[in-house]
Amino acid sequence: MVLLMGERGMGLSAVAGLFAVHSLTVAALELPTGGLSDAIGRRAVLAFAGVLSVAAMLLLALGTTLWALVLAMVLMGSGRALSSGPAEAWYVDTVQARSGSDAELRTGLARGNTASAAALALGTLCGGGLPWLLDLAPLPSAWTASIASGPVLPLSIPPLVGAVVGLVHTVYVLTALPEPPRAPTTVRGVLRGVPATMLDGLRLGTRNLLVRRVLSSTAAMGTALAAIELLAPGRSAELTGAPESGALLFASLACAGFVCTALGSHAAPAVARLTGSGERAILVALGVSVTGLLLLGVTVLWSGPSALGLAAAGYALVYLGLGSSGPNQNTLLHRNVDSTGRATALSVQSLAQQLAGALAGLVIGALPSGPLPWLLAGAVLLAGALPWARGGRRDGAASGGRPLRQPEAEPSEPSGPSEADDKVGGPGPAQSIP
Repeated sequence: MVLLMGERGMGLSAVAGLFAVHSLTVAALELPTGGLSDAIGRRAVLAFAGVLSVAAMLLLALGTTLWALVLAMVLMGSGRALSSGPAEAWYVDTVQARSGSDAELRTGLARGNTASAAALALGTLCGGGLPWLLDLAPLPSAWTASIASGPVLPLSIPPLVGAVVGLVHTVYVLTALPEPPRAPTTVRGVLRGVPATMLDGLRLGTRNLLVRRVLSSTAAMGTALAAIELLAPGRSAELTGAPESGALLFASLACAGFVCTALGSHAAPAVARLTGSGERAILVALGVSVTGLLLLGVTVLWSGPSALGLAAAGYALVYLGLGSSGPNQNTLLHRNVDSTGRATALSVQSLAQQLAGALAGLVIGALPSGPLPWLLAGAVLLAGALPWARGGRRDGAASGGRPLRQPEAEPSEPSGPSEADDKVGGPGPAQSIP
């Protein structure tokens, strides 16, 4: 996307602005769409998200003006907001309906993240390789002239393929996600229930100490991802000398990164067992990612095989750590919410990541090239990791899934509300909280 926008005549600051449009759209719609999913069901919201994403991919592939690309990012952000929580909420709802509220979640969440990362690795490699192959292939002269004068560039092919995949995904959602029966609802009831659910989600993020830690580290992760997604493609193109070959190099790096995410996600339950708690596992995982960002920053200062090797290692470490952190964070989050507010809680988490990513993208796009943007992202991620160094305790992963206990309040903060009041949806039957 970064290289395609560059081929459309956009500079790095304009590209950063377009990504900010995406992130701010997601931020504006996260809570309303999360509440909508909790009100009317997961499947309908996911299907509508797929339709918007298909439209966004088509517009991104064919749009040649700034405003067309702005609209593409708005549609993409809207689809992202709609899809940020319903699928995972559907999974947790289904598991708890079958196995009870104390069902073990971490392993399933880790496997889901592993599958997502593996698909991202394959898709990124194919998407980055297609423009390079088209650039090499001997095309008919009429086709070559059409590409040169029309809106379809070699870099347009991946989003066109993405639109086809999005259409298949939408059909799959409609046929493969059975939901338990819901109480009959009306448009008025949905509109009345969404704001209340949004307020409950915001209340959870401010009153629950553990959820605040999840949100702060998620925001820091958004900063790290914004730095990589904005800076790495241009750096790849500089190394290869052409946008098509740069896309292939970055696709290879991104593929390796997503493979590392898959490995980290798969290892998340084992890391929690080895460290003694999910909280300590998050601290270790984010520390690995901070190390990777520092390597990416310092290797800008020189060139050669050693710099490339260390930069590749740093890139892998960032994604390995983020992959391992995700399932442990979300397991702790799900233990603090119930089904009536689960998608909203995930939307609050995504909101934190998107807002931080938008701000970081604008700041990084304005900074001079060199190690500073990378080191700034590393410092922010370190700040998001440090709260997990306090108050780590054994949880379900480390204690064989036994009933979880609410952590004691930290000395510097007053004791929080009861377990029932800490959950999204207000007072209700108390559940154990890690």
